[in-house]
Amino acid sequence: MSASGGGKAILAAFSANLGIAVAKFVAWAFSGSASMLAEGIHSLADSGNQLLLMLGGRKSRKAADSEHPFGYGRERYVYAFVVSIILFSVGGLFSIYEGVEKLTSPHELENAWLPMLVLVIAICLESFSLRTAVKESNHSRAAGQSWVSFIRRAKAPELPVVLLEDVAALTGLAFALLGVGLTVITHNSVFDAISTLLIGALLVLVAIVLGVETKSLLVGEGANPADADAIAAAITDGHEQARLIHIKTLYLGPDELLVAAKLGFDADRPLAAVASDIDAIEARIRAAVPVARVIYLEPDLYREPQPSPPTEQIILRSED
Repeated sequence: MSASGGGKAILAAFSANLGIAVAKFVAWAFSGSASMLAEGIHSLADSGNQLLLMLGGRKSRKAADSEHPFGYGRERYVYAFVVSIILFSVGGLFSIYEGVEKLTSPHELENAWLPMLVLVIAICLESFSLRTAVKESNHSRAAGQSWVSFIRRAKAPELPVVLLEDVAALTGLAFALLGVGLTVITHNSVFDAISTLLIGALLVLVAIVLGVETKSLLVGEGANPADADAIAAAITDGHEQARLIHIKTLYLGPDELLVAAKLGFDADRPLAAVASDIDAIEARIRAAVPVARVIYLEPDLYREPQPSPPTEQIILRSED
């Protein structure tokens, strides 16, 4: 997977989550903590998420064929959508179910020190995973761009997914630690149940956010304003005197942008010269925006825009 796909961040998150999931399930088995079970399911779901993201990255590298002439770049969006909707929602709804079950059938925690120890260790490991994701994201994040904007505008879905996963994981661990701690202090398991419900609500919320953002990528997003301006400038700034009539862009995958434009040329310009002009314009577009790999430029005759006919005014007079 390319750097833009956040391969290091995905591997770090997978390694951390798999080890944490095993530890949480062991702590749940010895303590009976509902929040530990919810957190174990959370970490197991996250591990599955990373496997799906890696699988999507692998499938997206398949060469284009007759059935998919523009390639398989959007496979990464599909697998990110599966991650955001199915696994997160399953984890969230299961946690909510466990929280309700613990509220209706409370029981005392046993060996409470074990889940608290596991939670502290898990917080350290998740912090390392989040640090790796932030470091990888900074390679793609524009200078001065906010994290909210990066998550909303990133074309590679893996990094936003891992970032939100890690933030949700750390927040969920804080909920679980607080719930277990209050249960130990008060000997009232309702706090453990409430923390489990909070973990479930958090996972469902993250699933909704990721689902909305990934859906936008699946439907099809165009170039951002800066890249769109750079492409337009590359078309019109040369010596060819080509006029830009209209342009459309579409991301075929995180690293591949389709550019389609209609250009106006003078009627007396020879066909060979027009073909040479188009080649030069394509080269400038690729130099200005390297992800613009698929370019279709349609030549047309340039016509001066005609002024709009004056609007006829109809005056209605009332009869005396």
